[in-house]
Amino acid sequence: MTRSATTAVLVLLVAGLIGVDPGQAGPAPWKPARSITIIVPWAAGGSTDMTARIMASQMEKPLGQKIVIINSPGAGGAIGMKEVWDRPRDGYTWTANSSTAAISYAVLGQLDLTHRDWLYFYSLYAPNVIAVRADSPIKDVKGLVDAMKARPGAVTVSSAGAGSSGHLAAETFRLAAGTTYRHIAYAGGAPAVVAAVAGEVEVVMQLSMEAAEMLRAKRLRALAVMSSTPLELDGYGIIPAITAFIPTFPETGSYFGVMVPKDLPAAVVAAVDEAFLYAADTFTLRSFAKHMGTAHASLSGKRASDVTEAKARRVAWTLFDAGLAKRSPADLGIPKP
Repeated sequence: MTRSATTAVLVLLVAGLIGVDPGQAGPAPWKPARSITIIVPWAAGGSTDMTARIMASQMEKPLGQKIVIINSPGAGGAIGMKEVWDRPRDGYTWTANSSTAAISYAVLGQLDLTHRDWLYFYSLYAPNVIAVRADSPIKDVKGLVDAMKARPGAVTVSSAGAGSSGHLAAETFRLAAGTTYRHIAYAGGAPAVVAAVAGEVEVVMQLSMEAAEMLRAKRLRALAVMSSTPLELDGYGIIPAITAFIPTFPETGSYFGVMVPKDLPAAVVAAVDEAFLYAADTFTLRSFAKHMGTAHASLSGKRASDVTEAKARRVAWTLFDAGLAKRSPADLGIPKP
């Protein structure tokens, strides 16, 4: 027997002992050789930015490399998302965003990409909270509805921009309450909240983690959480559920986490997922979730894709019903909820 034949036999014998077909071996594990960049397509201090930073701090250990956060706001996050999409598929550039924004871009005509072009690693779910400045004459949801009806199209509501979680919340409120308002867009969730504190706008409907510190500081007053369940925020108290005022109001909030293009090499995706699962289970991330009035999540792979797909039905069709869509959800293969 020749040396090459002997080697082949030994390989087959070893493969048989360990139950592995050498022709079907998986990809070699991926370990980053340099730092990774997460491009956050929103301003610093918002929900996406905070989530990206807390996740990066916990994912660095299993990856063995630093993760650098770069804020690249503009066009409701579309600019930063496109920047990530155009980078080489080498695993060294990720993005972070909300499920709502990722769904909105195609519907609003901002990107040709759809939510199905990304893989999601969600660590938090944040509900939207309706809040006003602490000295506002608007005391509850009924008072807000009355104000909007008394001054049609004049009550100002800030958001992080078209298609953002806060904008979708305001549109959901408008459709459910039969009111109108004046939308004031900012570069991110944090600036939108600060605008309400400063009195530049009358109402903000951003996410719980963006409003949390201003609520605790008594600079804002919460009217309701856009959920069927009241929200207990540490250091503030109980925020009533909006369904106590509008019983049919749908659950309104977003999942947050990091995202990568769906066509990354399998070995890279496996490494990101392993680091994500480690980070999502840390005490640091769980404590952050509770402190910021969010629900802890650990969703990746098919589970994350499934919740995004389910959310797309309401997000896309709400934008369409509000007259904001540039493309019909039906044309994107998104069925009605």
